[in-house]
Amino acid sequence: MDKRKTPCILYMGSYPPRECGIATFNKRLTTAIDKEYNPKIKSKILAINSNGTSIYNYPRKVIMQINETEIEDYLNRANEINRAADIKLVNIQHEYGLFGGEQGEFLIPFLELLRKPAIVTMHTVLPRPDEKMKNVGRVIAEKSAGVVVMNSRAKDILHENYGIKKNKIKVIPHGVFNVAFPSKSSAKRKLNLSGRIVISTFGMISCDKGIEYAIEALPKVIREHPNLLYLIIGATHPQILKNEGEKYRNKLKRLIIKHQLEDNVKFYNKYLSEPEVVDFLKATDIYVYPMLSRDQASSGSLSDAMSCACPAIATASQYAKSVINHERGILVRFRNSSDIKRALLEMLSDKKMRKEMSKNTYFYTRQMTWQNVALSYFNNFNHFAKIVPREQDKWPAIKFDYLKNLTDSFGMIQFANHTKPDTHSGYCLDDNARALIASIKWYEKKKITSTLNLIKKYLRFVKFCQKPNGRFRNFVSYQQTFNDRQESEDSLGRATWALGYALQSKRLSGDIIRSSRSMLKKAIKSLPDLKSPRAIAFAINGLSYAIEQNDDKLLPPKMREEITEMTKKLSDKLVRQYEWQVKNNNNSAKWYWFEDCLTYSNYKLPEALFRAYHLTRNKKYREVAEKSLRFLMNITFERDEYFSPIGQDGWYFRNGKRAYFDQQPEDAASAVDSLVTAHLITRKKIYKNKAKLAFQWFLGKNHLRQMVYDEATGGCFDGLGKYSLNFNQGAESSVSYLLARLAIEQIPQKK
Repeated sequence: MDKRKTPCILYMGSYPPRECGIATFNKRLTTAIDKEYNPKIKSKILAINSNGTSIYNYPRKVIMQINETEIEDYLNRANEINRAADIKLVNIQHEYGLFGGEQGEFLIPFLELLRKPAIVTMHTVLPRPDEKMKNVGRVIAEKSAGVVVMNSRAKDILHENYGIKKNKIKVIPHGVFNVAFPSKSSAKRKLNLSGRIVISTFGMISCDKGIEYAIEALPKVIREHPNLLYLIIGATHPQILKNEGEKYRNKLKRLIIKHQLEDNVKFYNKYLSEPEVVDFLKATDIYVYPMLSRDQASSGSLSDAMSCACPAIATASQYAKSVINHERGILVRFRNSSDIKRALLEMLSDKKMRKEMSKNTYFYTRQMTWQNVALSYFNNFNHFAKIVPREQDKWPAIKFDYLKNLTDSFGMIQFANHTKPDTHSGYCLDDNARALIASIKWYEKKKITSTLNLIKKYLRFVKFCQKPNGRFRNFVSYQQTFNDRQESEDSLGRATWALGYALQSKRLSGDIIRSSRSMLKKAIKSLPDLKSPRAIAFAINGLSYAIEQNDDKLLPPKMREEITEMTKKLSDKLVRQYEWQVKNNNNSAKWYWFEDCLTYSNYKLPEALFRAYHLTRNKKYREVAEKSLRFLMNITFERDEYFSPIGQDGWYFRNGKRAYFDQQPEDAASAVDSLVTAHLITRKKIYKNKAKLAFQWFLGKNHLRQMVYDEATGGCFDGLGKYSLNFNQGAESSVSYLLARLAIEQIPQKK
């Protein structure tokens, strides 16, 4: 009996330290999946060795090996897999030359014996294969439970030329590095390349790379741009080195000498680590990809270059045509140095165009990060093997770096152009109030001086915005003048929420507590005038926190009584709004809500009544909180598969159609906070499970199946459209993510 109980997925293919593209792909894919699902689900490797004499010092993750030329190894490993109860699925990284037999046909008897579902990732899909290759490819696809390809053209070819049913084929893009948008100048300084225009080609060197055509394109280009440097990065492919030595590299060197390019073309002859690859690509202005094969279905090197904001000049291979258009680079003819020369001159002559291409290329690849690819693969695996854990308690580490990036000496800047703070947008009280709460929550967990400095800064900003009558201005220009003349109820509510949270803290100094109390005391006078249900809810949340301060010196009994009474008055007002809507608007469809529409921050309304119930034990508050929360949950959770907040593109009016798109991180954060609160107060498991599912909206459980949180920066994208993300990372979105992440931390994680 197999003693291993943790389910695992077995990945079949080459693996480092073997040096080849499939090995790199296998490592990056399994690392990304482990990051999301380990230890509940393990990744294990069945490594393919190049021949019977090869020995590799594999890591422990490699649990089986096959010598590619030994048919018996394929049969024995299939039987071992069948006996291993913990192996739920096999993912085969397929390249015809990787497996033994003619066109890799030894894989067929392996699949015939295998009784576990197999998903084959086809890295090469030729449109015009010879008869043997076609038959081998077709049989492998037919005997697999599913097939993954990396571009839509490959899917069409498999269907039209190999006869594979389209519903069996899934397109998942090649994964790419998840790096913050690079500063090319900073990257060049790091590599001592300042002042140079850097173009590069990287990967394992072999004669099919077409590098000689790039070199032959350079003489005229260098006459116009003498500071150009072409970097040829990477070691010679091990198989080429074994069979031919450095024949191809020496040919390139002779070509460089012939054209007197020694000062403008350099080799970096090494098998690169991932950090080294990233450093060189960040410094690259234009990536040159002169590959000779028309039928290449995937390319890790081209994908990685694009992820580092490198517009590309590429020959029109199957894969290049799927990822490059005029907005992201230039496609050229095969074996044509003149085309490469014209493309280089065109891109180098127009710096503005090149900069725009760089941005377009980077943003295009955000859907292709290894995190997103791992989610897609795992969803595909789970379709066949049902191995996804019921609950996922593995969350990204809490990072405040990006919050600091958006914050200057005065406060948090409102918007960002991607990750660069947009100073013209100025500051917003709503954002700084939320940032104050997030910073205090983090300081309560980890007493860090830099976090305390943020708290003081955001609190000063709140004080700056408070008017003599206790209300607050919301918008402040970058010149620190007020931009809005009208008072905002939301700003009063959110400021009350932040000040109340500050007042309850047991970690903050007395000076900060007293300053918060003073501002809150002034604000309370205006709270009875609030009409907006959301502003009322924000205020109730803040007041309920303030009551938790049990030091009479910091919260005198008279003020405690005043806050308690105000909480009851506002909660009663919220209940009356709910009861009026239910009584007057439920002729047909039941509408258990506080107004006739669902817009933003919806979940904050039931959360406020849960908190009011916790303070007063008024059962009416809990009854309305639960009914309205259940109503909202039924609308915003899609078949218990993922959270879908109300879209800003139209909202949801009673008797109308709900908007699904332009979903905002603020709404997901509100849902997480509310559902965590509901669970902690009622101890009902449904609220805990829904809170986790709502948080996973940030991590790819959404209709796009894409990460909204950006682990590379610690920021959060500004919204989720119908087809793509909003790639800016402004204050509201990024602080909202942190509030959600800190809220989900309140649910104990299972070991």
